[in-house]
Amino acid sequence: MSISTAAQQAPSPSPCAILLHGITKDSSSMTDIENALRDAGFYTVNLDYPSKKHPIETLAEMTVPRGLQACKKAGAAPVYFVAHSMGSLLLRQYFDQRDASVIERAVMLGPPNQGSRLGNFLSCIPIIKDVNGPAGNQMGIDERSLPSRLGPVRFPLGVIAGTRSFNPLFSAIIDGNDDGIVGVPSTYVEGTCARVTYPLTHNGLTGSQQAIDQVVSYLTDGRFVGEEVEYFGCGP
Repeated sequence: MSISTAAQQAPSPSPCAILLHGITKDSSSMTDIENALRDAGFYTVNLDYPSKKHPIETLAEMTVPRGLQACKKAGAAPVYFVAHSMGSLLLRQYFDQRDASVIERAVMLGPPNQGSRLGNFLSCIPIIKDVNGPAGNQMGIDERSLPSRLGPVRFPLGVIAGTRSFNPLFSAIIDGNDDGIVGVPSTYVEGTCARVTYPLTHNGLTGSQQAIDQVVSYLTDGRFVGEEVEYFGCGP
């Protein structure tokens, strides 16, 4: 496991953005977002974690505190989070029973906040089940799945969802418009403030300039820009 904070100084005061990648990925998948946030004046902590080796509960406990400690060590505050895919569940899991007031704002990209029918389907295929590891098998929609057991978020949250899929089989399984992995309806969790969608695939969300600009906008100003933003009642 590693933390990318290379070649940074945290001018005082400097906000701290902690980045959490998705399953089967690493911190390099968040580099474009990280660079944009640095350009916007954020001190960034881009975390690696072994997404295929442990359940989400374990991953959350071994990953999120490292990010918080890195921000503290750098003297960078307040704290923001940007999470892609399963990284969003690490964030929710860690703060589900903890004081979330440390979080100024967060953005989730393609989060399986209500689980996914695809998760149930893939967990029945031995070779994929083995590749995705314990965490990959926790993201279904049944009552035993981890998303079903987590409560509302208690921090200002913006969600970015994708609506482009190149896998018709997966899309036939997923509810609603989808990004090939997660359906748009599943990205919502109680407490979400706003959501914006783009014709992007699940993995394309982290490299899209449109999505990156929205991440910076939400963390900086607390809002997405544009006319196609959905607004929800903020807070549980």
